Amino acid sequence: MTSMYNFKRITVVSNASELKDVVLSKTQRNTPTVVHRQYSIGRIRAFYARKIKFLQQTLHDKLTQIINEFPKMEEIHPFYSDLMNILYDRDHYKIALGQMNTARHLIDGIAREYVRLMKYADSLYRCKMLKRAALGGMVKLLKRQKSSFEYLEQVRQHLSRLPSIDPSTRTLILCGFPNVGKSSFINNVTRADVEVQPYAFTTNGLYVGHLDYRFLRWQPIKLFSFTLISQVIDTPGILDQSLEDRNTIEMQAVTALAHLKSSVLFMMDSIRPLFANKPVLIGLNKVDIRHRGELPAEKAALLYQLEKEGIPIVETFTLTQEGVMSFRDRACDELLAQRVEAKIQAKKITNIEDSVLNIWILTMRRPKRK
Repeated sequence: MTSMYNFKRITVVSNASELKDVVLSKTQRNTPTVVHRQYSIGRIRAFYARKIKFLQQTLHDKLTQIINEFPKMEEIHPFYSDLMNILYDRDHYKIALGQMNTARHLIDGIAREYVRLMKYADSLYRCKMLKRAALGGMVKLLKRQKSSFEYLEQVRQHLSRLPSIDPSTRTLILCGFPNVGKSSFINNVTRADVEVQPYAFTTNGLYVGHLDYRFLRWQPIKLFSFTLISQVIDTPGILDQSLEDRNTIEMQAVTALAHLKSSVLFMMDSIRPLFANKPVLIGLNKVDIRHRGELPAEKAALLYQLEKEGIPIVETFTLTQEGVMSFRDRACDELLAQRVEAKIQAKKITNIEDSVLNIWILTMRRPKRK
């Protein structure tokens, strides 16, 4: 199974009308254009059969390119598969590719049938009419797939704008309500350039940044209201409601939580099951407005309860970068510790990086000298 897919390599999908003009023009340019009545009937048949075969092969190659370059839902990582299902609807996507495949087979069948009939044509006129019928039939099939061509081009354009996310790499997820400073945080700790505005719902797409920590590459991602680090993914704000009531933007962030191995920074109770077996940290941002010690008793009690459950809480202010780096470092250390522990238990320490991490985690756990 491919863990990472390069959507930017998908070739532009021409619409049916443009493709028809291109292939007919190419057939005219690349096959003989002059035939005379005095030619032997065998030569005339070969002249027109060649045009039919050339158009068929050109269309076959174009459709095959579309079918092969678009990702197969069953072959890519579940993160990408679920993300594409949310964005484009799995059934609609499969139907569009299936129609491309059906059109390819039908075009091949039309060409075979008319090349066979060409053997029985006894004049230049009849050969010419068979060629015209064959080309017309193949072009008509293209026009029938007009909506599928347009839909796949829209999918291609959107996929090409998605960032490259590696589901298997070290990742931190920063999630929270709108306008709490997630984008500012990712801009501080990574090389991402996420739009920051003083109002809610600014982030409306996937943003991925990268950082280096303890000599390892990390991928911070902000998926709308979520941010992942190693990968650091920036996401839009997620409101506290059931999965059924979430919109497409929010569901992309939920998909990241469900499928990406990561540490989670900040959390929301309604999607807490998605954080199972992930390190979770809470960031109290904008402490310039109110520090933790100034919170009402009931809110302070909630934070105290979370700390009793072993969830670290870090105060930050992204405008001045107060606490930002310690928050990042704590999250990275938590995730590294968990990954190494899992590999030790599974006895999968097989490369230099894992060995270095093993030494690091043992060092981190060694009691300090008094």
